[in-house]
Amino acid sequence: MIDRPIDLRSDTVTRPDAEMRRAMAEAEVGDDVYGEDPTVSRLEEEGAAAVGMEAAVFVPSGTMGNQIALQLHGSRGEEVICDTRSHVLLYEMGGMAALSGLLPHPIASPGGLLDPGAVDAAVVRDAGFHARSGLLVVENTHNMGGGTVYDRPLLDRLLAVAHGHGLPVHCDGARIFNAAVALGTTAAALAAGFDSLMFCLSKGLGAPVGSLLCGSRSFVAEARRIRKMLGGGMRQAGVIAAAGLVALRKGPACLAEDHANAARLAHALAALPGIALDPASVRTNIVIVRLTAGGTDAFLERLATAGVLGSRVSRDVARFVTHRDVSAAQLDTAIERIRSAASEG
Repeated sequence: MIDRPIDLRSDTVTRPDAEMRRAMAEAEVGDDVYGEDPTVSRLEEEGAAAVGMEAAVFVPSGTMGNQIALQLHGSRGEEVICDTRSHVLLYEMGGMAALSGLLPHPIASPGGLLDPGAVDAAVVRDAGFHARSGLLVVENTHNMGGGTVYDRPLLDRLLAVAHGHGLPVHCDGARIFNAAVALGTTAAALAAGFDSLMFCLSKGLGAPVGSLLCGSRSFVAEARRIRKMLGGGMRQAGVIAAAGLVALRKGPACLAEDHANAARLAHALAALPGIALDPASVRTNIVIVRLTAGGTDAFLERLATAGVLGSRVSRDVARFVTHRDVSAAQLDTAIERIRSAASEG
């Protein structure tokens, strides 16, 4: 009898630990819409410093943070240059169009990593009947690319192209700390040069809710206005910001273990029949596999019965994400269960 499945659907399933719960219970609070919550203010200050930016605003979700940035950087009728599998395009409910009147200009990119030459070719500035380019979005790490990372030289080339055309650049850095750990650098080093950056507290860092949108002081002042317009103004939000502070201060130290677990999982999955995966492509905590025999739904159903949860990407693609709530020992158990379930397929 399996009591609780080992949940590898996402790093968003992490639960607040005892230290976070204690911090939440003891948090000093005030009305954040009035700018009076000291715990939120502390989180915003430390979050901005962690990525080397002037200021930050606490938002309920990464999606809201991204959509605020797109609205502030772009104008109605302009294009958002992004990868074809980017989060802002596939998983934000058409927000760029519905909320801001923007349309995507997707570029197919190996591993989700945009090519500077392709970005340069995609830019349109006041050219007849074509929509004008408004901004560039870079996703680091890239979720659907399999947790791939942009290194600093590639970022520098992309920023040079975009800024050379007068385009602002937003970083969807939901997992920017994962990228920093994978590259042996800092989040601030990877954030340098961007006009704005969003990162999530509620993924690998382990907080129960919340993200930070970072940028210049003037950008963040406008972001607060748009946050309120979108219904994201929170009152005594210090009770969740307190967990975010613990996540920000202690979460990055846990990510290397998550990456090691993902690498082990990738090697185990690659050895199974009916699964296509290059383990060397796994750099962070995301493992995406293509099923060459049978469909995703049947595969994930067998795993769930065996006590392991994964997520569906498409009819022949599945995703597994390692995180702080799955230890190395639990991952060993998950691997054995997956092997057993795969042999039954």
